[in-house]
Amino acid sequence: MNDIKDKNLSQNSVIAVLNGVWHNFIHELKTAFRDRGVVIMFILGPLIYPLLYQSMYLNEALVDVPIGIVDNSHSSFSHELVRNLDATESLKTYSYYASLSDAQHAFEQREIHGIVYIPKDINYKLSRAEQATISVYCDVSSFMYYRTIYQSCNYSILSMNKKIQIQRLNALGIVGESATSIADPMPYQNISLYNRGVGFASFLLPSILVLILFQTLFFGITMLAGTSREENKFHVLVSANAHRGGIFRVICGKSAFYFLIYSVWIFYVLGIVPQIFNMPHIGNPVDLIKLMIPFLLATIFFSMTISAFIPNRETSMILFMFFSVILLFLSGIVWPQSNINGYWRLFAWIFPSTHGVQGYIKINTMGADVQHASFEYISLWVQTAFYFVTTSIAYRWQIRKTSRKQLVESDR
Repeated sequence: MNDIKDKNLSQNSVIAVLNGVWHNFIHELKTAFRDRGVVIMFILGPLIYPLLYQSMYLNEALVDVPIGIVDNSHSSFSHELVRNLDATESLKTYSYYASLSDAQHAFEQREIHGIVYIPKDINYKLSRAEQATISVYCDVSSFMYYRTIYQSCNYSILSMNKKIQIQRLNALGIVGESATSIADPMPYQNISLYNRGVGFASFLLPSILVLILFQTLFFGITMLAGTSREENKFHVLVSANAHRGGIFRVICGKSAFYFLIYSVWIFYVLGIVPQIFNMPHIGNPVDLIKLMIPFLLATIFFSMTISAFIPNRETSMILFMFFSVILLFLSGIVWPQSNINGYWRLFAWIFPSTHGVQGYIKINTMGADVQHASFEYISLWVQTAFYFVTTSIAYRWQIRKTSRKQLVESDR
């Protein structure tokens, strides 16, 4: 009889726990979908933001960047060089200028983003087998302009150099393969790994997609916390009705709602969007799911911990300025982590987005598995455990504040 009673008690306790979790799950769902701001963060943000960012960088690379030509040589060599530059996909000859000062004026007016200066004596020096100089002025105010102009001009000039060397060798009686091997003893072969098109979108947007998930989830949770405080007469995060089932039922109910809704968005943002826009996506989906589970849990508990200190909805908007840009730099994509100051690197490890971005790049862009991304994978699970503990402490503190204020209210 005692065994039967104990069994019934344990079943009843399990049912009570599940009912408490379900009650908090439904309560959080209703609260979220009554709030337009939260709906924007939880629904429209993950749905539209990736498409907006992708459409901005749809072309991936700069095409037909306008450059100016100052040709003081007017020789067959200079004409061929200009034709080669104009034939590249990246550059377009905007205009010829009589002097470098005229070209500089057009450069300052932003009509062109680069200048190629061909001196008057270049043909004379080449005919005498002397070294000649071609000057290339690049717009470094934008790194993309600089990179595009510099590389295209460099490749064109190297190609012309090889042709001149072969002509000189032919004049000495060295022809065919012998001349080619002497002129180009170590052929240069550029192999771009993980980003064959060397596209800006394929480099930057994978990290932005992970940050979109992190930011929208964080702001949605903190906005809900601000709403809960404003609607609660005691201005606390957890109301009396919510915590009657126990603190862990509150945390599990809320986090289950966040996890369920963002499981769908992870599939869409990190699985479908890269394929729609033909971004690198060579990772194993199973490994990606393994990584995203701790990333999502760590983000949820991190956000719930911070939400305990959010007094109102406006505070979460102030945090937006902090999280929008700095997390992109701390992720180690815009600037390598090896060159980030040690203190900032430790600060970056506080945020689940840092390990989420690095792990996603390794798996989805570079084709690694979870073992090769073990540092990020383990770090996310450590963050999950740590922030679950901090969330429990923060919510317990909030519940005690609620209880004290209820006692004061009852005494009155």
